[in-house]
Amino acid sequence: MSHSVSRRDALKQVMLLLGAAAAVRPSQSVHAAELPHLEPADPTAKGLGYTHDAKSVNAKAFPTYKPGSVCSNCSQFQAAASQAWGPCGVFPGKLVNANGWCQAYVKKA
Repeated sequence: MSHSVSRRDALKQVMLLLGAAAAVRPSQSVHAAELPHLEPADPTAKGLGYTHDAKSVNAKAFPTYKPGSVCSNCSQFQAAASQAWGPCGVFPGKLVNANGWCQAYVKKA
C-alpha cells in the first residue's frame, strides 16, 4: 500500500519541524566574552561611582563603601567570583571588573 501525502500536509510537517528546531536551539544571545567592558566614564557608571578598582574608592565621597566590597562578591555580579570580568545586573550589556565597585553594591547572601 502506498501512502501519499498532499503537498499541503508535507509543508505543514516541515513548518512544524522548523518551529520545533527553533524552539530547541539555544538562544543566540551575546556571550559574556563578547560584551564590552564598562568604562568609568559611562554616564550610568559615573552616576553610580563605578570604578575598576575598589581600593581607589573615596570613602568620604561614597560613605556606603566598605573595605572588601567588590563586584565579585556583589549580588548583581553574574559570573563566577574567580572571573576577572563579568556581567552585572546594574549595567546590562557590559562587563564589570570583579575588583570594581559602585553604589549599587549589595553583598551576596
